[in-house]
Amino acid sequence: MAKAVALCSGGLDSILAILSMLKQGIEVHALKFITPFDCHTRGEKSEKGGPASLAEKFGFSLIFCTLEAQFLDMVKTPRHGYGKNMNPCIDCRILMLREANKIMETIGADFLVTGEVLGQRPMSQRKDMLYHIDKETGLKDLVVRPLSARLLRTTIPEARGILQREMLYGFSGRSRKPQLALAAEYGLKDYPSPAGGCLLTDPIYAHRLKDLLVHTPAPSLRDIALLKTGRHFRFSPACKIVIGRDKSENTEIDSLRTAADFLLRVEGYGSPLALVRGQVSDEALTVAASLCARYSDAKNAEEVLVSVFHRDNVSSLRVTPAGNMAFEAYRIEKRKRSLEISQTELLS
Repeated sequence: MAKAVALCSGGLDSILAILSMLKQGIEVHALKFITPFDCHTRGEKSEKGGPASLAEKFGFSLIFCTLEAQFLDMVKTPRHGYGKNMNPCIDCRILMLREANKIMETIGADFLVTGEVLGQRPMSQRKDMLYHIDKETGLKDLVVRPLSARLLRTTIPEARGILQREMLYGFSGRSRKPQLALAAEYGLKDYPSPAGGCLLTDPIYAHRLKDLLVHTPAPSLRDIALLKTGRHFRFSPACKIVIGRDKSENTEIDSLRTAADFLLRVEGYGSPLALVRGQVSDEALTVAASLCARYSDAKNAEEVLVSVFHRDNVSSLRVTPAGNMAFEAYRIEKRKRSLEISQTELLS
């Protein structure tokens, strides 16, 4: 039996590509990459409609592969540039195909499979770019894209008779109707929405990441993970404030703090947690305390008591909840400068 490694984002397109291979009798080993910029984490292993549940249902194996340091390096310096936000789609695809090629060689697979659809994404899914990516990764004519295969040149598995070209598809463009129809044909009901799972395409997240890379050229994975949660404020080039929006975000912020961080909470009221990281001055703590109070149940009070936790010490500050001017002055998402940061500045 022929064997293939299939990139599996967990989205509908990649699942349909896998099912089309199973239909042709191919042994499929699905490869799910975990990066610092996924919308979801390993919790999706057991999620209904997630990769693991679909693997169990349809009978293909699932491999999880973590890309952390090398993925972050690629995001900071993409050879092929960014998309609309901070999504280096071409370099991302090259990195993932190279890693998939290693696994293909390890397990003795015959070819690779992806769920890409010709013309669906303007940056990375043009015909010329698909061929360029394959060449860059040393996989020329070894990457099968079942959903658009009839619109692309014949691959080696097709030429060798491993795959029947007439059983592949000719989808193109951004419409989801062909995929939804094919999903119904396969009896596929539970699958993630087609919006995508990469935070780098989200403009708010992209603003936060740009700000982080400019002010912290070598961020830790905790710094990256923190971008996914809370409200973010830049007090100074060396000091940042993050404030939770609900109980789950408070829990996440608490889990991501380091011994050097400060943690703030309004006493006697329902309150978010405020984390202060970096070079923390007394003024920074006062600003963080007032911002924390703004989002607490004491936001209309004239003055509130805020507890400050640092290492094994607990102190307190009396502050007035922050007004709109302070809020706008420090909020990262509204800092116009963050929208204009160039790649040159990221590298300087």
